[in-house]
Amino acid sequence: MTSSSTDFLATGRRVIRREAGALETLAGALGDSFGAAVALLMAAKGRVIVSGMGKSGHIARKIAATFASTGTPAHFVHPAEASHGDLGMVAEGDVLIVLSNSGETPELADILAHAKRFGIPLIGVAGREGSTLMRQADVAILLPQVPEACEKGIVPTTSTTMTLALGDALAIALMEHRAFTPEHFRVFHPGGKLGARLLKVRDLMHDDPPLVPMDMAMGEVLVEISRRGFGVVGVTDADGALAGIITDGDLRRHLDGLLSHVAGEVMTRNPRTIGTEALAGEALALMNDRKITCLLVTGEDKSRAIGILHVHDCLRAGVA
Repeated sequence: MTSSSTDFLATGRRVIRREAGALETLAGALGDSFGAAVALLMAAKGRVIVSGMGKSGHIARKIAATFASTGTPAHFVHPAEASHGDLGMVAEGDVLIVLSNSGETPELADILAHAKRFGIPLIGVAGREGSTLMRQADVAILLPQVPEACEKGIVPTTSTTMTLALGDALAIALMEHRAFTPEHFRVFHPGGKLGARLLKVRDLMHDDPPLVPMDMAMGEVLVEISRRGFGVVGVTDADGALAGIITDGDLRRHLDGLLSHVAGEVMTRNPRTIGTEALAGEALALMNDRKITCLLVTGEDKSRAIGILHVHDCLRAGVA
């Protein structure tokens, strides 16, 4: 490793450790104002509006997105755009969260005045006690005084990391208080890997599983397997309960004289099934583990098949 690489590595470690230390300081500094902020957000009848300028604006966008994805309606309003018409996006019943490390950002003046005029509760987050933002806020959360990560102390780094973590803490506190579940989360994340990971078997299964009675002749069973296209059929007893399954492997094992048999003589008994409420990822893992391509799906009555899930259904949906 060159001396330059060693220097770069040392800088990287110093920055990360400094920011990690700042987060520890922030955790210790949280007090009653944090609880008051959560209570204010819980009581909101409208939306949570998050605003900030510059680097604080980027953090505000992420905080608003986190709120929205965890069950708290929220959006970002740019303070400069607010002065040119976007103040109409901030209405009675909303709660404002305004971020400014200095607490004196001039572009915030109009949005702060709007909050006062219409009685919109304001949560201020800043790093300077006694600043304009802290004085005007209904709930003021003061960030602890810690050095920025750069040696010059001028680049917003540690301060923005603390603000981002504070936003996450507010969102998770609300989420846990509201008993927000993975099912709720999936509703807000229908696409991408997050949505795929939270899909359930019932979201992907085929509702009409291929089923044949135990006394069906194998010639007819072969026709049904070909017609349905899953490569398998479930076998039911006289009461309609699932008794077994016929797969390609079963057909190969009974190839000699196959057409002289009935379904009940060829099937594998007690097939592996999965419930409708299981995660699709769990079903895929089971299929991979058993080296099978399909699972019959049962509902509340575990003895009856109400659907079928193919490995391709999971893969098409992005489950991995």
